[in-house]
Amino acid sequence: MYLQHFGMAQLPFTLTPNTGFFFGLAPHVEALQVLQTALETGEGFIKVTGEVGTGKTLVCRKLLNDLPTQYHCAYLPNPYLSPKELRFAVAAELGLSLPNKLDQQQLTRLIHERLLELNHQGYHVVLVLDEAQALPDDSIEALRLFTNLETESRKLLQVVLFGQPELDNRLAQAKFRQLRQRITFSYHLRPLSWDEIQAYIQYRLSIAGYQGPNLFGVSDIKLLAKAARGIPRLVNILAHKSLLLCYGEGRQQVLTKHCRAAIRDTEDINLTERTGFSRASMLAIILLLTLMLTLGLTEVGAEWLTRISEH
Repeated sequence: MYLQHFGMAQLPFTLTPNTGFFFGLAPHVEALQVLQTALETGEGFIKVTGEVGTGKTLVCRKLLNDLPTQYHCAYLPNPYLSPKELRFAVAAELGLSLPNKLDQQQLTRLIHERLLELNHQGYHVVLVLDEAQALPDDSIEALRLFTNLETESRKLLQVVLFGQPELDNRLAQAKFRQLRQRITFSYHLRPLSWDEIQAYIQYRLSIAGYQGPNLFGVSDIKLLAKAARGIPRLVNILAHKSLLLCYGEGRQQVLTKHCRAAIRDTEDINLTERTGFSRASMLAIILLLTLMLTLGLTEVGAEWLTRISEH
């Protein structure tokens, strides 16, 4: 790999949400501030949504790592669970040892007793669900019923939902209006601007151990940012491939051709960058070719179009 070539100790653009690379970009910091404020109120549901790759899981892990000691956290990374499976998963996260034969009413009672016990010990219990858009409908209702458990002064359980925009669409249905009204705080993670991506790339390179001059020029970062639509995961993929191509040619700085090649090789990126032409550019080319044909410059036009397509 290119680690030794660029003098790095670790790969800077992996897809694993590593909190060691957490930079503190504005949308991520704002999301954490909303979460921390919401948890302090001790009420209801909290929701964080964002497109695939915008950093929801990273924010989730950062939240879990930074929770004060008075919080007891139950974490479900895969909530595609039936109501029964959901209750057993919550019970396990709360540290309950359950008998072999147990009906759902008994299980709910044991969970309630455990929540009361933790509350008496001074703990605030938080249930965090990643990929919450995958929750079955019946499990969403079971989750709402969990938040009915309370003392006279506060809820015994707060629920934090991390999900894709599809979660908002599902909760907008009339059948979920009771849960929707219990969402006291919500935040939507936006894509990054190009200057945020510039700082993001430089920061990750420095954390990885790179100490030389800028590997990516400003124009190339703008190119990658546009192709990635501001999505950090796609930025990671494009930057990693660009570094691979740069290393393959034995160069010390990434060139525009490396970035364009990385874009062409990557799925789910801005298609105008992938093809190299915007709609306006294609229209200009068609008009120019029409003019050439009108003037009788067919051979010149054909040769020029061939060169453009090869590019």
